[in-house]
Order: sequence, then C-alpha cells, then structure tokens
Amino acid sequence: MDKLMDNPWFIKILALLLAILLYSAVPNSGGKTTEINVPGDNTTETLADIPVKAYYDTENLVVSGIPDTVEVTIEGPMPHVKSAKALKNFEVFVDLTNANIGNQKVKFEVSGLSDKLKATIKPGSVTVAVQEKVTTEFAVEAEFNSDLIKDGYSAGQPTVKPKKVKITGAKDVIDRITYVKAALEGKDLLDSTVSREAQVQVLDKELNKLNVVVEPATVEVTIPIKSNDKTVPINIVEKGTPQEGITIESIDLNVKEAVISGTDDVLKDTDNVRVEVDVSKISENTTITLPVIISNGITKVTPETVEVTVVVKKEEETTVSGIPINIRGLSEEYQAVINDPSDQLVNLLVFGTGAQAANLGPNNFNIFIDLTGFTEGNHNVPIQVDGPPNVNWQPDKSSAKITITKDNA
Repeated sequence: MDKLMDNPWFIKILALLLAILLYSAVPNSGGKTTEINVPGDNTTETLADIPVKAYYDTENLVVSGIPDTVEVTIEGPMPHVKSAKALKNFEVFVDLTNANIGNQKVKFEVSGLSDKLKATIKPGSVTVAVQEKVTTEFAVEAEFNSDLIKDGYSAGQPTVKPKKVKITGAKDVIDRITYVKAALEGKDLLDSTVSREAQVQVLDKELNKLNVVVEPATVEVTIPIKSNDKTVPINIVEKGTPQEGITIESIDLNVKEAVISGTDDVLKDTDNVRVEVDVSKISENTTITLPVIISNGITKVTPETVEVTVVVKKEEETTVSGIPINIRGLSEEYQAVINDPSDQLVNLLVFGTGAQAANLGPNNFNIFIDLTGFTEGNHNVPIQVDGPPNVNWQPDKSSAKITITKDNA
C-alpha cells in the first residue's frame, strides 16, 4: 500500500476519480445552479437605544435636536442578524459636514452593517438646529442655604475661585444665560469658615438648566463664617444673707468682662451677664470658681467661669460700760428724775469688725431719753442710742423709769 501511495500515477488517477464523483453529485438543470430556500433562514430583530453620532464642524458649530438614541430594525439571514444584535458593530449617524446654519431635516444613516442586512431606523429623519458656536466668559455667583448657619453665627460675603468661567454653546443659548451659580451643598450646620468644590450651574431667567459646556465645570466656594460677638460687663449678684457675725467687705472677679454670642436681636437686648454669689455660705476669706450666667438666646459666653474672691470681716463683741443717760425735749417748767436705772448709766454690748469695736468707749456714744410732750407723773420711756457707723450695739436696758414734777424754782 505504501508503494502505491508513493506512485505519482496512482495519485493522479485517484484525484480524477474523486473529481468525477463530485461533479456527478451536483444537481444540474439546464446548466443552471438552483438555490434551496431553507424555511426560517431570514429573520428580523428590533434593537432599541442605539446611540446616534453626528458628524459636523464641532469647532465652529453647535447642533441641537439630535436624539441620543434611535430604534433600529434589522432584517436578513439569521446568522448575520444575530451577529449584528450581539456585537452592535454598526453605527447610526447623521451627516452634517456640509450643513448650513439654521434648521434643517436630516436622515439617519447606517454604516458598518453587513450588505446582506437591511436596516430600518425609527425615526427615519429628524429636524435639527445648526448654530454658530460661541464661547463667552461669565462671573460665577456663589449660593448657599442660610439655614445651615448655626445659631449665633453669621456668614460673610462668599467668594468663588476662579471668579469667572468660560461657557460654550449655541449663540441663542448663550444669549439666554441669566444666572451662573455655584451652590454649596451639605447638611451639617456650619460654625466656621468652609471651602468646598461646587458644580457650576447655568440657568435662564426661568431657572431652566441650559445645555452648554462650562470650563471649568467646578469652582471652589468659600463662605466666611464668624460668631456674632459682643463684649459686656460681668455683674456680681449677692444671694442670701451673710451669716451672723460676718460682714462681706468686698467681692472681686478675676475677669470683669465676657464675650457673648447670639443673634443680632439678642445681642442688642443684652447689656450684661452675671455671677451669683451665695454669701450665706461664706464664713471666711475665700476664692471660688463660679459659672457666668447668661440669658436666653445667648449661645456662647467666654469665659464660661470666673474666679470670685470674697473678703469678709468677722464681728467682734465688746462692752462699753457706764454711759450716762441724757434727757432731751423736757419742757422748762418741768424737771425729771431717772428712777431706773438708779445710777442713770447704761452699758452697751457693741458689735463690730476688728478695731472698729475694740477701740470704742463711752465718749463714742450718746444715750438719751426723749421727753418731748411729757407732763407730770411717772413714765416708762424708751432708751435711745446714737453711735458711730459700721457698728451695731445692744443696751443692757431698753427703757428708763422716770418721774416728772413741776419746777418750783
């Protein structure tokens, strides 16, 4: 067998026989080839959302009115249809390379589709507007929600960086531009200066967003935020009553003024803040830390606490003895005799701080009874005392018993 395969004549004869067999197997009808139509060989598929491209002078023109997508129905042999559906290796476009400025109707075209396939585009055509492309520079206005500013704070004039942007679009659209804004977004309350990137929005007078290209598309918006401040004095308010024998000599604060924050109306109506000192709890010189008390509407106070220094004087007791009782106001037609106290002397228990009480004597006090309007008879008259300031006293007798008689002289 190997020898036959090596024989060139054997190979030639075998090839001739195979050719005759193949020729005889092909149907022949008058020398013409007959096609066999297989049922279901052709099919139709509708493809939605096929993107549309537009070809035009993008440097000088702007085209509007072209839909983003169209519907394409493909008809043809099933393998080709399935392939086109799966690969989408074709393009739907409008050719505006020779278009003039103005409105015009153009047909959708298809490229890249097999010549064995038929494509139907829905819609088949569209009216577009071809306009001159214009680039203009506009100032950007910053916007923010004032409700985001924390109570007690206020916002200054916002700034934008860069201050201007270039906007490119159709001339009639550029002419409609009324607002170019950059809005600062966010939900958190603000109590300090903030800077954020913000998208530039281009709007017409009815606040409709315009289809333009903005360069740069975002800007940095800075909003200066400061506390509403006012400096007011800190008042000292004494609460309670000093303990017996204690005199409050002075109360001093280490800070005399405070800075308060709040709305403008609240600050306008606030003239001071206060520190309340409960003197009933103080028995000696002391320094304590107390809170600064603010009124409703004040959001912040600095400092929040102050040091309060209280200086006290403790009362001392001393006895001043043997002070004579003087008689005042007795009519000249009468004379009076003090029966009790029999020695006509009064002793005083004197209360004072330090040397104020210790250095006092009988000459510092005037003890008397007022007999104005009194007539003959025995009377019980209140004893009265005149003395120096800043001390208190208590006589050992509150009244004197006297006898008034006619003066026979």
